[in-house]
Amino acid sequence: MNEPEKAWHGVLVATALPLREGKVDFDGYAEHVGWLAANGCDGVTPNGSLGEYQTLSAQERAQVVTTAVAAAPPGFSVMPGVAAYGADEARRWAEQAAEAGAPAVMLLPPNTYRADRRAVVAHYREVAKVGVPIVAYNNPFDTKVDLVPELLAEIHGEGLIVGVKEFSGDVRRIYQVHELAPDLEVLCGSDDLALELAIAGAVGWISGYPNAFPHACVELWKAATGGDLGTALPLYRALHPLLRWDSKTEFVQAIKLSMDLAGRYGGPSRQPRVPLSAEHEQTVRQATEKALAEGLS
Repeated sequence: MNEPEKAWHGVLVATALPLREGKVDFDGYAEHVGWLAANGCDGVTPNGSLGEYQTLSAQERAQVVTTAVAAAPPGFSVMPGVAAYGADEARRWAEQAAEAGAPAVMLLPPNTYRADRRAVVAHYREVAKVGVPIVAYNNPFDTKVDLVPELLAEIHGEGLIVGVKEFSGDVRRIYQVHELAPDLEVLCGSDDLALELAIAGAVGWISGYPNAFPHACVELWKAATGGDLGTALPLYRALHPLLRWDSKTEFVQAIKLSMDLAGRYGGPSRQPRVPLSAEHEQTVRQATEKALAEGLS
């Protein structure tokens, strides 16, 4: 399990949120957090995109965090996403997370505003005032803001962030980050690049597919970070038809479908997400059933 000051290390699951008849099933969510802990994961990251935070009311979003913290056993990390349109709102969510007992938070740049360098730095400065460790989240596809290594080094140099969840898809970035900011810790943010970033020195994996296959994903990460490619590579190949869905537009629906097939409640998503197309559903279903038939869990 993680030490409190390293709450962002290991396999942290970007949790899917169970919805029943349009309402959040908080009891089901608490059970899922406990189940992930019992199945070897190191923590959870609630209120990320997989948790559909953009569709939640303020009350729901806050309760997701308090539910996760209450359900987490000792040593199991809860690192909520605190993304928002601007720094004031993101700071309030960081305050809420800290008050709930979360040891760290994950923060995107302004999430619907194409901020320039000055605005990005100001954003992280404001949220850092809360005093809780911040893991930046680089997702240039959704935010249209790219936290390039030089910018990350500047933000880290001011003491504003402790790590970065890297989702650019460019496996070369981690080497540049380590050169420019040796003490800035990199976390894998793309399920389908887990092996590559683990080999390159990532300290954590904020991952979606452990919602359905926690044992296999944890085994993959431990083997990859431990240099055991004889174990890691076959697992990675077996999981990759599923892991690559984490980088697709329909990743929430795909992961929830895999959860349903694996015996975990995934359920529907909120609008604007709609059910998978018949073609996509068949692809996810076939890949999930193949993984289950091979004994992955």
